Amino acid sequence: MEDREIIELFFQRSQEAVGELDRKYGAMCRSLAYRILNSWDDAEECVNDGYLGVWNAIPPAEPEPLSAYLTKVIRNISLNRYYRQAAAKRGGVYTVAMEEAESCFRDAATVEDEVEARELAGILQEFLDTLTVKERVIFMRRYAYADTYAAIAGRVGISEKNVSVRLSLIRGKLRKYLRKRGVLV
Repeated sequence: MEDREIIELFFQRSQEAVGELDRKYGAMCRSLAYRILNSWDDAEECVNDGYLGVWNAIPPAEPEPLSAYLTKVIRNISLNRYYRQAAAKRGGVYTVAMEEAESCFRDAATVEDEVEARELAGILQEFLDTLTVKERVIFMRRYAYADTYAAIAGRVGISEKNVSVRLSLIRGKLRKYLRKRGVLV
């Protein structure tokens, strides 16, 4: 079923909408949530919460593309759960990935910092546009989807060591880009 048809089912408030959404994107959502949480039970709960969130948002929202919208919802719910769990204990694959990325950014502590964080998101998007397609895939798979080096290597057809080296080089490019744009790193 096409995304437009699924969205139309949501607008009709048809229970079938959630089933079609799960058939088309369920595996991707569960995989994303699992990579963040490292627990299939927690991942399943986050996916179900995500479907509820989408149900409540459509209508009036008409997300385009639906897959990106759903991914963002699932990722945010999974991250919220992850951070709640991480408050009690430290560790996990996602923590390692985020610690790698955090080396490029300062912590936001004030309202001004929050405004700067929004501006930083725009700058980060501009930076991503400067990368090759392969570099962008590697960067996003690691830091947006929390893929392991092995998973990224398999996806883009290079060795795990090459993924590690490329991520290091991309983070270096990011630091330079941020400095050039006047962002403190």
